[in-house]
Amino acid sequence: MSVIQRIRDKGAWIVFAIIALALIAFILQDGVRRGGSGFSGGSVIGKVNGESIERADFEQKLSMYGKGQQREQLIGQLWNQEVSTIIMKQEFDKLGLSVSQKELNEIMFGENSPLKREFTDPQTGVFDVERAKEAFAQIKKSKNTEQQAGIIEAYIEPAILQALNSKYQSLIQQSLYVPKWMIEKQQADNNSISSVSFVYVPYSSVSDSSAKVSDDEILNYAKKHRKEYERDEETRSIAYVSFSASASAADSVATKNQLAQLKSEFASTNDIPAFFSKNSTESPYYDGYVSKKEIKQKYIDSITKLPVGGVYGPYVDGNNFVLARVVAEKQIPDSAKVRHILVSTHQQDPNSGTLVRVREDSVARKIMDTVEAEIKSGKNFDSVCAKYSDDGNKNKGGVYDYFASARMVPTFNDFSFDKPVGSKGVIQTEFGFHYVEVLAQKGSGPGYKIAYLAKPIIVSNETDAAANNAAAQFAGTSRNKKQFEENAAKLNKTVIPSGEIKENDFTISGLGESRQLVRWIYEHSAGDINDQPIRIGDNYVVSLISSVIKPGLPPAQVLRPAIESIVRNQKKAKQIIENKFKGNTLEALATSTGTAVQKSDSLLFSNPFIPGVGNDAKFSGTAFNASEKGKVTEPVAGTSGVFALRVENISAKPNSTDTPESIKQTILQSQRMAIYRGSEALRKSAVIKDYRSKFY
Repeated sequence: MSVIQRIRDKGAWIVFAIIALALIAFILQDGVRRGGSGFSGGSVIGKVNGESIERADFEQKLSMYGKGQQREQLIGQLWNQEVSTIIMKQEFDKLGLSVSQKELNEIMFGENSPLKREFTDPQTGVFDVERAKEAFAQIKKSKNTEQQAGIIEAYIEPAILQALNSKYQSLIQQSLYVPKWMIEKQQADNNSISSVSFVYVPYSSVSDSSAKVSDDEILNYAKKHRKEYERDEETRSIAYVSFSASASAADSVATKNQLAQLKSEFASTNDIPAFFSKNSTESPYYDGYVSKKEIKQKYIDSITKLPVGGVYGPYVDGNNFVLARVVAEKQIPDSAKVRHILVSTHQQDPNSGTLVRVREDSVARKIMDTVEAEIKSGKNFDSVCAKYSDDGNKNKGGVYDYFASARMVPTFNDFSFDKPVGSKGVIQTEFGFHYVEVLAQKGSGPGYKIAYLAKPIIVSNETDAAANNAAAQFAGTSRNKKQFEENAAKLNKTVIPSGEIKENDFTISGLGESRQLVRWIYEHSAGDINDQPIRIGDNYVVSLISSVIKPGLPPAQVLRPAIESIVRNQKKAKQIIENKFKGNTLEALATSTGTAVQKSDSLLFSNPFIPGVGNDAKFSGTAFNASEKGKVTEPVAGTSGVFALRVENISAKPNSTDTPESIKQTILQSQRMAIYRGSEALRKSAVIKDYRSKFY
């Protein structure tokens, strides 16, 4: 990405100042009233403890925050944010927390004001509080309620919510008491070192066939650990067959022939931008020199062997056929170091990526004339840069340290690499006027201007129709599970099982983005097959709803992957203990189990990893039990095997005296955990109704 594309920070104040005028009007108002919307009153996408989340508000926030992001990803993030916000606001109300007018003033006009960027003087970099207050006075009587509501939602409400959240967290922190003895115990435990001798028999020494696990055993275990395995929402699964609608060999040949017909004209044109405008390309023309070392093209060696004007291809690059033309060649440095001052005429909008005018060319040119005059008069460059530049690094002397070619927009790039060290001058790019000085250059090698005419390999209507027809025929003859599987086998198609699918999921494992299919799955019943194939990516998909798992404890076949190994190991542990652990000493146990007595001299309580065993909390807990010192324990069923051990010694790390800072960190950790667990408890106890699937 071009470095110059980031040169927009300072000019932002011009746009934001306009927005801010409308914002300040409501800082001291008592209430917040939202404007109307284009959605009907019944458009509720969810409820939290009875409080509705309106689709109109939700959509407004999606449009505000969602540009440049995956919409489906943002829907999930915004939903979680809205639910959490409502829960916390309800809790703030119960506790009587509020933000006074005085506090709100301090937030909006204080050191960390959300208005700081809008009202920072571009010349001094200082937040102009008086100008912000003056703007408030001027706009206080504004009648634009729609704009008021939008600005309150974007600025005021987040500021109030943040302040309330800080008060809430402070309440929890101040109400939490961590006894001194608890801290001392925790610190002592974390500093403990144990030395043990033990006999260990891994579960892997017993065959799985001797410890088979039934469905009843799976369910019995799950019932004993219901909180771990119980589901609070329905999930469904499918089995599916896909029919590829990717480009065929004939489609590839058609695209290749299309480029071959353009090759002669591409080689002879004197106006490449106009040619690309007429004949669209997937690779925009970069009209600047690029070092060969920076060109990441599979056939770059073949391309650069051509004379200027030569055309290579068509060749395949990803999903495109490409023609590459060598436009120009010259020796250029490998990297360059420059400093510059930018007077912006345009900024790049961070959401849309489009350029927005912030200053007329004539005004920018006059400012640049002043810049040149001051530098020529001998004024310090860094001072002039800090005063006039709209670049983000203006306070660092405007320096771009060594950068490779093609990192800047072409005009800036060519000045930096074509001009000799010491060159100074003014150039104009789409971002504005730049005063540039070339400070240094490194290395040397061939640089090229190469134009790439790239055409995507497009799926023809015939190819798409053939895939759709094949999928439709399969769906039409597969009306139950047996037919579905038999017909797939006849076509040598693999029936692929999905993972569990939730009602608001946007993707299905193995298929990618597939919201249309998810909605179909939840509109139908177990055993149903979609008679109309659904296009997902480059495939037409026919699916069978294989299972519907209601909220509560899932059936054994769903639980088996998570529980089977646990129950099997319990059975193996019983066999090992009953059949192999015979004796009262470690030596006798080693003989009866066919193993050897092992030793570990530096086990850490803070790290339950045991050499030769792995991570095992039961082993670690037993090894630090002082009451077991000098004794041989009873056999213990651990995580990966059965063990018996003797604690030889428990000591402390050398130089393990607790510092005030470590104690402080322990307390802070406890406070953070309390805040997190409190928030989780509030969410778990909330009554949340989710209707998103009706709308998205």
